[in-house]
Amino acid sequence: MEKAASDIDHFKIYSSKKTQVIVHLIPITLTAAKYLTTGLENTYILLVENSLLMDSAKLEKIKKAIKARESAVIAFSGGVDSSTLAALAFEELGEKALAVTIDSPLFPRLQLETAARTACEIGIQHKTLRFSLSNAPYFSENTINRCYFCKKALLETLLEFAREGGFNVVIEGTNASEIKGKNRPGYRAIEEAGEKVYSPFVEFNLTKGEIREIAASLSLSAASRPSAACLATRIAYGQPITPEALEKVEKAEDYLLNLGFTQFRVRMHSNLARIELTDKEFEDAFRKKEIISRHLKTLGFDYVTLDLEGFRSGSMDEPYMRKRAEEIEEMEGE
Repeated sequence: MEKAASDIDHFKIYSSKKTQVIVHLIPITLTAAKYLTTGLENTYILLVENSLLMDSAKLEKIKKAIKARESAVIAFSGGVDSSTLAALAFEELGEKALAVTIDSPLFPRLQLETAARTACEIGIQHKTLRFSLSNAPYFSENTINRCYFCKKALLETLLEFAREGGFNVVIEGTNASEIKGKNRPGYRAIEEAGEKVYSPFVEFNLTKGEIREIAASLSLSAASRPSAACLATRIAYGQPITPEALEKVEKAEDYLLNLGFTQFRVRMHSNLARIELTDKEFEDAFRKKEIISRHLKTLGFDYVTLDLEGFRSGSMDEPYMRKRAEEIEEMEGE
């Protein structure tokens, strides 16, 4: 059965000459594809469905759910998840949607600037709220559940602001990729908030990849923006989280960014800096190892190391997860 042109955004045109097959992937309509192949022998048109369009029904459900809230504060960091969410909310709610960015020592200054630019790009109203670490009891102790205490305090700040501003709900951008099989105490705080905090990407099982596709279709600059996380994730569990430690990590990462590195983390273990990079940037790091080491030591690090396993999210959780897996294995063996 032939699909309507509105359901398809790309076609593959196969043209064979003896055993040779030439494949062209071009974004045209079905009518144009037929016209281009008229009179050509051994030529076939293969309709290729764009994965985003395949999930258009899911996207429409998300938009409908957002619209049903009537007014909303969007927890907005300027990353791809919150930017996509803000764009959808602005499309559905207009001036009844407000993007709110939390300004705290946990949030790098460069990201704060990026959030402001991205909100302007989307067209949504944007406000920045100051947040002190003292508002999050137990957080600075940096236990394995630190994200729970932080997220709970942040949500309380956003909910109070929403209530005072007459907004019906706080919408946040946790996605389906983030909550499976990992240590995510922050999401527990979201669940405890109940209907006052809405997570549409989780409800409709939208993954990080799907969100990037939506962002690209909306022409958002955030579509290809590397994933980011709060600066507290750089500090080893058990090491107190202080404004001084956060500033040290932020300056180290700003320096690497200025050197041209794209996806990385500077993890802090006491006064040792453990740098995580993608494999493709290892060689560049070795070439620049002397200036990197020298600069990070001026920031207060005693040792500067390169993690051979490379960049990965949640690496600080790895010892805990290994220990937990061992405990489960022992229990099952009894």
